[in-house]
Amino acid sequence: MIYFLIALFIIALDQLTKWLVVKNMQIGESITIIENFLYITSHRNPGAAWGILAGQMTFFYIVTLIVVLGLIYYIMKLPKDQKIFGIALSLMLGGAIGNFIDRLLRKEVVDFVNTYIFTYDFPIFNVADSALVVGVGIVLVLTLLEGKKEKELSK
Repeated sequence: MIYFLIALFIIALDQLTKWLVVKNMQIGESITIIENFLYITSHRNPGAAWGILAGQMTFFYIVTLIVVLGLIYYIMKLPKDQKIFGIALSLMLGGAIGNFIDRLLRKEVVDFVNTYIFTYDFPIFNVADSALVVGVGIVLVLTLLEGKKEKELSK
């Protein structure tokens, strides 16, 4: 199925970019891409977003396995007319597995995309994180649109 190929692409891109950072940069080293906006910065995160729950690997293993199994189940049961929803789920699946691989192999997640939004230094992230956020965002938008559509039909 195309959705699993998308997830596989995300996993491969995520792991390739992380490997390049680990092999070519020291932790804390930063490369300017766009001054005052975008940097490649080698960073390690022992937790989840913003470093929360640092070192709680067993928790992350259990939660990620449940999420991955749930995503696979929903992708397998997805009606053929819900392609955008399927793409969103595949992005989430690829992102979840990408970070899961890091936690299994390194006991931490490799992050490297460092952005500044005006003067705010946004937490450093990676391809897997981006795929997860985009996938969740799409699901949110689709859910809101579906709710609005149902509300209009019930009038």
